[in-house]
Amino acid sequence: MKRNIALVAHDNKKDDLVEWADFNKETLALHNLYATGDTGKRIIEKTDLRITLLKGGSYGGDMELGALIANEKLDYLIFFWDPLQSLPHDVDVKALLRIAVLYNVPTACNRATADLIISSPLFHSQEYKPKKERAKK
Repeated sequence: MKRNIALVAHDNKKDDLVEWADFNKETLALHNLYATGDTGKRIIEKTDLRITLLKGGSYGGDMELGALIANEKLDYLIFFWDPLQSLPHDVDVKALLRIAVLYNVPTACNRATADLIISSPLFHSQEYKPKKERAKK
């Protein structure tokens, strides 16, 4: 089953994500990939993976990813973010992480969690689809 996977990274984590994507390119090539602007371009240059490019994070790319999640069109979020870096669009980053949790989208925030997701038997299972959380009213 093809998964819809987002690949996103803060500026000083982009090299880490590009390296991770290159290491996992055979697996990633089997899926539909989305990435924000510069991150996606850098991954494509290194790996030749086919990626749907969204706007850069600070230009609305994080919000585009949030919309994909809200419309249940994204299965996994691989977001290498830097907790020590303050960004002008921090509210967008927070909103993206919030909507990922709200919709129960498996999310990796660093290489260790990305490795766990992509190596999990559930990632490769045809039947596995995380249940969406029910909103409490």
